[in-house]
Amino acid sequence: MLRISHLTLIAPPAFSALRLSLTSTLNLSTPLNLHKISTCSALYRLSQTFKPTSPSSSFLSANRVLLRVMGSPGPKGSASFSAESSSGDGREILVQHLLVKEDNLKLLLDLQQRVSRGEDLSDLAAEYSICPSKEEGGMLGWVRKGQMVPEFEEAAFSASLNKVVRCKTKFGWHLLQVLSEREESVLQNIQCKELHVKMQDPSFLDEAQLIDVREPEEVAQASLSGFQVLPLRQFGSWGPDITTKFDPQKDTYVMCHHGMRSLQVAQWLQTQGFKRVFNVAGGIHEYARTVDQTIPTY
Repeated sequence: MLRISHLTLIAPPAFSALRLSLTSTLNLSTPLNLHKISTCSALYRLSQTFKPTSPSSSFLSANRVLLRVMGSPGPKGSASFSAESSSGDGREILVQHLLVKEDNLKLLLDLQQRVSRGEDLSDLAAEYSICPSKEEGGMLGWVRKGQMVPEFEEAAFSASLNKVVRCKTKFGWHLLQVLSEREESVLQNIQCKELHVKMQDPSFLDEAQLIDVREPEEVAQASLSGFQVLPLRQFGSWGPDITTKFDPQKDTYVMCHHGMRSLQVAQWLQTQGFKRVFNVAGGIHEYARTVDQTIPTY
């Protein structure tokens, strides 16, 4: 059974011991400070410095940094974002699970029986799971291939919708359930020169969505026409309505000062169902440096 929290516009990203990729976490104490934490969730938590203004964005007040499983060192283990984020499988799945210790197979089998008799896996996860995701009823969020440990990934991507299956990883025994699936989204960097060429086409501004996540005082110093300003500090006011203000099916371009805050927002837009998201690499600073020197730098 899906909980209401799983269906809200901004579903609370779960923290899991299963994620392989690294991400950055924003510290909003200053607009340009990107605080990188190597063991944070593969989905994104904004800093506790930001206080949400509405119940639907209440998850943003949490500043919990929990341990995850790290893969072997290398490019895949160094970042959750690459020049083109795609697993090749063509789909993402929404997964919830519970985890017990390797020597607790008897407990796992008992819990699996309870699920077969109609109990909710998310309720059992909240009570019995040893994974930090228990705080979200075992919800791991939307995942794609390459983000989970291999044994878990194989079981999850082979499972039928809503069927509870078990698998074993080096962390213990899992019960997992795939709640939904969707076409995989795309997240890419776009270079400033390429963006400039696109912006010369009048139809581009009609077909694309351009978002500037800098603060008003920054935009006053330097800006590009066509970008709608959604200050990151004001996330609580615009975040809950993002899919009504913007079309998730349209190409969406996100810009900030140097490309770091915009990357975080671009990644978050993916979790909200945006199909094609582009992060302006280097931000407006790089645009001013390489494309249009009449734009002030700051």
